[in-house]
Amino acid sequence: MRSYRADVEAFENWCVENGFNAPFPAAVETACPFLEDRGKCLAPSTVQRRLYAIRKVRRLLRLPDPTHDEDINLAMRKVRRADTIRPHQAKGLTRNYLEKFLESEPDTPWGLRNRAMLELGYELMTRRSGLIALRNQDITEREDGSLRVLIRRSKAHPFGNGRIAFTSKRTADLLIEWLAYRGPDIGWLFCPISQGKVIDRCLETTTIRRVIKEAAQRCGLCADQVASFSGHSMRVGAAQDLLIRGCDTAAIRRAGGWESVKLLARYLEKAEHNVWA
Repeated sequence: MRSYRADVEAFENWCVENGFNAPFPAAVETACPFLEDRGKCLAPSTVQRRLYAIRKVRRLLRLPDPTHDEDINLAMRKVRRADTIRPHQAKGLTRNYLEKFLESEPDTPWGLRNRAMLELGYELMTRRSGLIALRNQDITEREDGSLRVLIRRSKAHPFGNGRIAFTSKRTADLLIEWLAYRGPDIGWLFCPISQGKVIDRCLETTTIRRVIKEAAQRCGLCADQVASFSGHSMRVGAAQDLLIRGCDTAAIRRAGGWESVKLLARYLEKAEHNVWA
């Protein structure tokens, strides 16, 4: 919803700046030049999302939908063919980086939580929103000491049916250590800490990004490298590591919840995997 709101606002602002008085109803004659103009500075996927936002608003307003017009289709084809902007991908938080980040965490309650959170996020290969939404009942300990985790909501599972993922025993041990400190009265798996005391609410998604970037800074990485990490880096890095370990695409898709090989391929394209070595 935030993305749709931002996209619609971008369309409205563009209309004002370029002399189109009425963004809605959005005529083909308005939408086409908007899409082609935005295609000069945005990735095609972003332009496509802006088109979807315009379509959604028109439907909500019960207005005729011109976004399937052939001129619109031609405009989007021009945008894709003129694709000079490579989609940005977060730098992968691969195992070698992860180990350094974990070691850099201080011996404090915050460090204890962050180590468990980074390790779990890496092995679950979940997005930030899925990681912070985990609750106690989503975790089940298995006979071998590892964990079975229900990730209820994600981009691919918005209605709560979720997917199942698993962890190693090492990650389970880190999480159990954190939970022993956190105590049984907190419903969220990971929660804020204030003055050494846990708070019964979930973390903000920005916390995960901040934890990763601060760890990168503590490890002495240059500013460009720090900037290249994001909250998505755990998902990218874990997928790349599994490829290098020799896991097939079916296993990686299963572990990370990807719906198609095409989507997974975008995560793997920058993996340092030389098949001839």
